[in-house]
This record gives sequence, C-alpha cells and structure tokens, in this order.
Amino acid sequence: MDDTASSGEAPIDLPDVIRQYQDAHDRHDTETALATFTPAARVIDEEREHQGTDEIRHWLETAATEFTYTRSLVTANALGAQTWLVVNHLEGNFPGGVVDLRYRFQLSGGLISGLVIAP
Repeated sequence: MDDTASSGEAPIDLPDVIRQYQDAHDRHDTETALATFTPAARVIDEEREHQGTDEIRHWLETAATEFTYTRSLVTANALGAQTWLVVNHLEGNFPGGVVDLRYRFQLSGGLISGLVIAP
C-alpha cells in the first residue's frame, strides 16, 4: 500500500497502530487487524455500529468482501494527542468505482478504541 501523499510528498508519519490496522485490513488479515483494537472498541461504518471484539471481528470478516478495491493514503492529520483523521482513496468494482473515505481514529493505550468511517 502506498503510504505517501498522492502528490509525491514524504511518507506520512502515522502512529504504528493505525498503519498496522490499515495494512492488515488491506491483506484481509482479520486477526492482525483485530489485535489493533481495544476489547471494548467501537467501529461505525456505513452507519452501522460494531462494538467489542466479536462484533468488530464479524465486521472485519465481512466488510467489503463482495468488492475488490485498492486503497491509497491521501492525508493524515492529528486532531489531538489521541485522535487522527485519515483520508484514504479507494478504487474498485463497488458502486461508483471510486471514493475518498475519512477514517477518524481514536487511540487509547496504544490501541484503537474508536473508528468512524464516512465519505
């Protein structure tokens, strides 16, 4: 996966846990991706909430499995000491074929405690 800004800038300095989550999710490596979340973490994607290890595992196993796509990191900004807004560009065979998604990560104790994904 390309972790440089699309304009050819230097690599974006993301917290390791966010990079690990994105890389594992790209590889469909559910267990590695799940290990980046706190046990009580909450994920909101497509206006649906998934909370805790079991629900997040199910979400990771089923999210976008019917589509093939590539992800490119566009930007990442720290909104606070434990909050990051990451914009990823996705292209694939899903409806519309292209979208920029905003991933708002909340970190706690070096793990992801919250993730909201929205256009």
